Amino acid sequence: MTASPPDARAQGRATAIGFVAVLLWALLALFTVGTAPAPPLLLNAICFSIGGSIGLAWTLLSGGLQELRYVPLRVYLFGTLGLFGYHALYFSALRLAPAAEAGLIAYLWPLLIVLFSGLLPGERLRLGHLIGALLAFAGAATILGGGATGIDTQYLPGYGLAFLCALTWSSYSVLSRRLGNAPTASVAVFCLATAVLSWGMHFALEETVWPDGAIGWLSAIGLGLGPVGLAFYVWDIGVKKGDIQLLGTSSYAAPLLSTVILVVCGVAAPTWSLAIAALLITAGAALAARSSAKA
Repeated sequence: MTASPPDARAQGRATAIGFVAVLLWALLALFTVGTAPAPPLLLNAICFSIGGSIGLAWTLLSGGLQELRYVPLRVYLFGTLGLFGYHALYFSALRLAPAAEAGLIAYLWPLLIVLFSGLLPGERLRLGHLIGALLAFAGAATILGGGATGIDTQYLPGYGLAFLCALTWSSYSVLSRRLGNAPTASVAVFCLATAVLSWGMHFALEETVWPDGAIGWLSAIGLGLGPVGLAFYVWDIGVKKGDIQLLGTSSYAAPLLSTVILVVCGVAAPTWSLAIAALLITAGAALAARSSAKA
């Protein structure tokens, strides 16, 4: 059996590292439930403060602080707007529209990543990627759309913000590929700047209500360490050096894994929609992986 070339192995490792973000994001719902009754922007500020501080500490220990001096200001602005913009739009959408429908629209970002990645230099969108992305999206829709009511025109502003949310994160992920020379340590600056903006928005728009008890604070710390911390660093590696089309399609596993975790923890009940979604998401990811392997 012929060994894979070094570049292919390196891309495979980067893709696997990027998929760690999907696994971490699967914990987002469970940890968020545990942080009640903290308002969203305050929670956002707490989590990004933790995630940014961890990243900065890692940068100091690894000797990468010097690299940050040479990162262009436009890169810092781009990263900060990507992280802050996504979360600001997401929370606003959930205030203006029912969570199920708004969440489903916001979760168009993996499909948009797969489609937008075909526009990158050296990338080509194949039929397998398109079919795989659509299959996986159908699986995500089975979970996120289960039991939801029909579209109501009074919620169109919320749905519009949810779509902008999906467009923001997919654009951030794909355009990050164009910033491949920017060190991953720069994500720490993105997180800290996002924390500052989130604190400012919280004090301007929300009443301060801290997480309740040990469970609440442990959940908030868990969010800051994982889904709103480490996840951004490994995702940065994946989208810059990995197979971005496969990574975008595999991101549909996040709502599935999140639901499984909620079921195991007794927060949600198992349903047939979960089994159907598992088949659709697995088939979509496998088809996209097959198309990437052929490339």
